[in-house]
Amino acid sequence: MVKITPEHNARMAKMSFTAVYPLYLAKIEKKGRTKEELHQVIHWLTGFDEHTLQKHINEHITFADFFAQANINPNAEMIKGVICGYRIEEIENTLTKQIRYLDKLVDELAKGKAMEKILRV
Repeated sequence: MVKITPEHNARMAKMSFTAVYPLYLAKIEKKGRTKEELHQVIHWLTGFDEHTLQKHINEHITFADFFAQANINPNAEMIKGVICGYRIEEIENTLTKQIRYLDKLVDELAKGKAMEKILRV
């Protein structure tokens, strides 16, 4: 597994959600999933409704601000596994862990996993 450094955490916090969102969308649409499904996953993790999500996209919000305003689903701790070379359960920085939760959910959506499993129902 890759070691997470303080520099990595700082870089993740400063990343623009607005810049990453189109990449998430392209990844899942390429695999036949929809924008609505992506928004459902984001809503489940963050509590953001359609209006709030669009506002955050329009404001070019950083991941730090995005997750600071989120109401993280208590079942998010059920998201486990490896994403981008990092084992989610071993990430100590809360923000970095939340970003990787979102990455993992998007990855599961792109891999065709059933929505009930993605949303840990």
